[in-house]
Formats: sequence, C-alpha cells, structure tokens
Amino acid sequence: MTNKPTLATQAINAGDLPAKNGNPFREGPQFASTFHLAGEVDPAVYQYGRFNQPTWHNLETGLAQLEGGDTIIFPSGLSAAAAVLTSLVEPGQTILLPNDGYTPVRVYAEKFLQKFGVHIQTIATKDIDLFSFEGIDLALLETPSNPMLDTFDIALAAKKIHEHGGILAVDNTTLTFLGQQVLTLGADITMSADTKAVNGHSDVLFGHVSSQNNELVEKMREWRKFSGNIPGPMETWLVHRSLATLDVRLERMCSNAMTLAQLLLTHPKVSSVRYPGLASDPSHEVAKRQQSLYGFIISFELANAEAATTFLEACQLVHVATSFGGVHSMGERRARWGSDDIPEGIVRFSVGCERESDIVHDVLTALDTI
Repeated sequence: MTNKPTLATQAINAGDLPAKNGNPFREGPQFASTFHLAGEVDPAVYQYGRFNQPTWHNLETGLAQLEGGDTIIFPSGLSAAAAVLTSLVEPGQTILLPNDGYTPVRVYAEKFLQKFGVHIQTIATKDIDLFSFEGIDLALLETPSNPMLDTFDIALAAKKIHEHGGILAVDNTTLTFLGQQVLTLGADITMSADTKAVNGHSDVLFGHVSSQNNELVEKMREWRKFSGNIPGPMETWLVHRSLATLDVRLERMCSNAMTLAQLLLTHPKVSSVRYPGLASDPSHEVAKRQQSLYGFIISFELANAEAATTFLEACQLVHVATSFGGVHSMGERRARWGSDDIPEGIVRFSVGCERESDIVHDVLTALDTI
C-alpha cells in the first residue's frame, strides 16, 4: 500500500478529469450562459450559468479535496466573506469581527447588515483566546491577522463558540490550505481571498469558502445563486491553473520571508518586526502549534511615514501595491489608507519568489537610503 500524497502534491492535479489518451492534462474553460435542457428539469445536469457550470465544478472539486470540505467559489474574497456574513445570520443575531483584520469586511457588515438589525461586535485578534464567545452567533476572524500578524487558537475558539451554539468562520487568506488546515482545527467554515496567494499572479480577483456542514454550504450556495455573485469561467480556470504551482511558490516565498525577518530584526533602521516565524514574536507559539507554514508577510516599523515611503521608493524589485501573495514582492505603508490603527511607519511586506540573495540585497540597499 502506498502512502497518500501530501496536499502539496495533490494540488498539482486537484479537480482535474481522469487522464485519457489524446486529452489535455486540464480541459480549458467552458464559456456558456445556458445549456441544452429538454424535458423535465434534471438537477444533475447543467442548466444555467448562474447556477453552476463545468469549469466551476472542476475547481470546486479540487479545492474541496484540499480544504477537506465542500467548496463554493466566488468572484472575489470580499464576495466570499459577504456570503458568510449575509446568508448565515438573522436580524437580532450578533456577528463578531476582528477590529484589526481586513477593513472592507468590517465596513460591509457595518454599512449593509446593521441596518437590517444584525448586531456587530469587534475584538482585537490578540484578545480572542481570552474571549468567552457568549452571545455570538457567527464569528468571522483572521489568523494571522492582516497586517500585524497576530494569531489566535482556532481549536480553542471553535470549542468556545460551539458551546454557545455559534458558528466559527476563519479567513485563511494569508496562509492558504497548505499553510493551515482550518476545518481540521475545528472551524465550521474556512474562507480565502484567492486573489492573493492561491492564484498568485496578481491578475484575477477570486475567493472561496469551504465547510463540512452541508446546511451551511447550501445556505451560502443559495446566496450565490440568487445574489448573482458568480465568477467567470476564465477567472475560474486561471485560479485552477495556479493550484499546481502553489506549493513551490509558497516554499520560496516563506523561505525568503524568514531570512528577511531575521535580518530586519537586528537592523538599526527597523524599530520592530512582526513575523510569526520568529521565536521572539508574540504569535510564534500559537503559529507553531497550528500552522504548517509561517507565511510570506512581514510587517515592520520604520521611524515615520517619510522613512517608510523613502524605503519603498528605493526598492527596485518591490511593487508598491495594496495586495499580497503574488510571485513578485509587494510592499506598502499601511497607514496611508487611514483605516488601520497602526503606526505611520509600518510597512506590510509581501515577500515574493525572487532569488533570496536578490531580494535581500534590494531590501538592505533600500534601507540604507533612509
């Protein structure tokens, strides 16, 4: 009997049709708004492009294999989050969100759900392990958080919220299913903005949710069907294509990030560094227990906004952009948006797939310009 391949190896062919002579390894995207449907309606066949279609099915099958739960895809990560927040609560119920996580998720809840009688409560990620979850019907939380990389114990949070009859959803964008198996740790739902590392090429907006709870899956799938929040077949195919290289991309990105984090920790121009892979980091102990990767994001603080801007402008290999998870390194001064309660000199740095020696030289040279 052979051992089952690792998830990293499974990702190369996840969701592909069985091999057949003369066929491509992966069939191309299928473009169709409607399908031939004679006679009585058969739910087992494709009917209309807003309900389901073959290219969706292939990717959802592959992601379900990798996540360990039934999967629904969406046209963006925020759309995936909206499906969780909108379809699983009723007026009068309470949602818990991180006050230090991805801001648009919180803005969506506060602008569009509160006016329908849904209550919103927020918490800092670092405080979640001590939170009781009493009175919480749904929690959508991030670990590690974005941008400061705080963590919480997923298994502990799941135990507590389930004691009160609530649902735990975890945004796993920063690590992906290869870096953290959210459902195995006890969460009800895992969510990802596949715009980031899963696709990894900064050319597609995408997202997905996965769950082992059939009732929750059907509610979110119904929301997608009737809200029209559906991905296009080309975008779906591109994300499916990218699964095959996710492991090799993450391996280089996370290795580069660890090297850079260790160098930044002792650099005289850097006042603080956050990276869960550092033994001195406040997130390290939780990350060591529940993550299989420490990630590719580093957040570090320079003297002020001017120093951070000078550094980013001096980098030759780094794109200044408000995203992360691409094959190319990206950085930005996060406080420029005014939506993160963080110091003006904080740089969120998404480490890419450049050769280690090249990205290290680029970062150190840029720091010398401050």
